[in-house]
Amino acid sequence: MSIADSPAIRRRKLFKGLSASSAIRIGGGLLAVIVFVALFAPWLSSHDPIAQDLGKRMIPPFWYPGSDPAHWLGTDHLGRDYLARLLYGARVSLLIGLGVAVCAGFIGTMLGLAAGYFGGRVDMAISFIVTTRLSLPIVLVALAAVALGGASLKTLAIVLSLLLWDRFAVVVRAAAQSLRSREFVQATQSFGASHLYIMLHGILPNLRNTLIVVATLEIANVILLEAALSFLGLGAQPPTPSWGLMIAEGREHILFDPWLIALPGAGLCLLILAVNLLGDGVRDALDERRS
Repeated sequence: MSIADSPAIRRRKLFKGLSASSAIRIGGGLLAVIVFVALFAPWLSSHDPIAQDLGKRMIPPFWYPGSDPAHWLGTDHLGRDYLARLLYGARVSLLIGLGVAVCAGFIGTMLGLAAGYFGGRVDMAISFIVTTRLSLPIVLVALAAVALGGASLKTLAIVLSLLLWDRFAVVVRAAAQSLRSREFVQATQSFGASHLYIMLHGILPNLRNTLIVVATLEIANVILLEAALSFLGLGAQPPTPSWGLMIAEGREHILFDPWLIALPGAGLCLLILAVNLLGDGVRDALDERRS
């Protein structure tokens, strides 16, 4: 191995490429801010996000006349502090997005590894499963499953985890097919290593960067789906501070109090924009490194 190809040099080049990407800087900065406010929500707002005070209903934000300094972003139709609900709502979106991406990624990665490594009948069977999954509309299946299993964040997370693994499987299958004939895999086989060991310790580590890119894109997709299903009443249930649920609760006041929808909608847009920018930046940086 030459000095130019050493792991330290490759890591340094990768870090330089990642730090030079404007998409990563903007997306990572936005995501860092949202994660910060989600983690430190109790310190950023002293109000309970589910505590009701009907005597303080529909207080407008600070840029409207008649605002209350104690409620910087106003209150909703039940007198709940809107800033507190926005901060805690970021937790719901981040937890659902990350949790579902991890679970779906595990399912799809294992199936893709098996299909790409073994090929033959195993590949045909798993490809049939992937094709069947792709033929099912995610939103309609999620609506039916959540309606039958009961509307809750736990049910929604399980349903989305069982529906959103296909992209991981397709990407990992293609990568595993190209790696299984490489010299290091054949050398490991010649030493009598098991198939499971080769897949987990030989092929999977080489897919790490690809999986990171796919995971970032899937997180944004999951966050949007959670908000859509919560808006329809099949995700987070009251009084959970979910951004999708907040938009649904504020739609009756859209004409006279549009900020009830604009604030959680802006938070949702910024979060999805941050994740997408970060994923695009990582993908571009990795493509430049490969070239």
